[in-house]
Amino acid sequence: MDPISQGVLGASLPQSFSNKKNIFFVFIVGFLAGMFPDVDIFFRSNHDPLSFLEFHRQFTHSLIFIPVGGFIFTLIFYGLFFKLIPFSFLKTWLFATMGYSTHGLLDACTSYGTQLLWPFSNERISWNNISIIDPIFTIPLLFLLVLSLIKRDSFWAKIALGWALIYLIIGFIQNYRAEQVAKEIVIQRNHDAQIINVKPSFGNLILWKTIYQHNGYFYIDAVNIGLNKELFIGQKIKKFNKSDLSYYNNLSSIQKKDIDRFMWFSQDFVAINPKNQFELLDIRYSNLPNEVGGLWGIRLTPDFDEHVEFVSNRALQTSDFKKIFYMVFNF
Repeated sequence: MDPISQGVLGASLPQSFSNKKNIFFVFIVGFLAGMFPDVDIFFRSNHDPLSFLEFHRQFTHSLIFIPVGGFIFTLIFYGLFFKLIPFSFLKTWLFATMGYSTHGLLDACTSYGTQLLWPFSNERISWNNISIIDPIFTIPLLFLLVLSLIKRDSFWAKIALGWALIYLIIGFIQNYRAEQVAKEIVIQRNHDAQIINVKPSFGNLILWKTIYQHNGYFYIDAVNIGLNKELFIGQKIKKFNKSDLSYYNNLSSIQKKDIDRFMWFSQDFVAINPKNQFELLDIRYSNLPNEVGGLWGIRLTPDFDEHVEFVSNRALQTSDFKKIFYMVFNF
């Protein structure tokens, strides 16, 4: 999730248990601690473009690391502002740990993949019940927490926490409904789906991207599961196989390992870019939910003994927003 969402959710938990006197400081601690696990975005290498894919949402987001992460944050925060903080180091640690604990769980609700069980497992857990950015989730949270500060009453923070839980539960329900629609599509097409994956489109829980695999191809569609279900037929693309690369044997051992790393990160939702045979795409993400797209991928360079290049194409066009708006509201 985006930093603001992480911050306000991180603040809502400890703020729900704060008193009138300390509510502002609890908000600050929870807000900053809620964002702190994303310090791992700085764990990257200039020589290895894929290192940040491995380290982001890894140990700092792990369940077992929560008290350690809260302690590290407290050491930094308390060391800098101990003269201003109206409670003890241990109490600061408690509030920070509460804020820190929400981060990995919220990230796991997205489709990016979060290693909650590290170091026991490197599985990238993704529950696919909320978009990475969703203002309908975040804005009410922020409003209620600000109201809690103005009123100096933790009651409104409890309402904020309740809103977050209700919204995420609705996301699980919508995920189930989208998956059922995807299964109906598979049956109507007389396909045999080996994999079905659904995820919410940008900023809402009404329009969903569906992906299923049949006979070595990914079929990508969009479904509106609001009051009236509607299907937006999409595209298909061949699932990536190493044998599809005529130049695979000319790749260095480093790049062959990088392909494996990218496939692990993308949870095997990988295809060759139709416009460039030297690029592999992560097809889980696209500007429009019924398109192959590929907001990021890797570029291969045969006969070069170096890491692959990470490529990104995240720019949303005005026309994309208009199409998404139409798909959501049907006008």
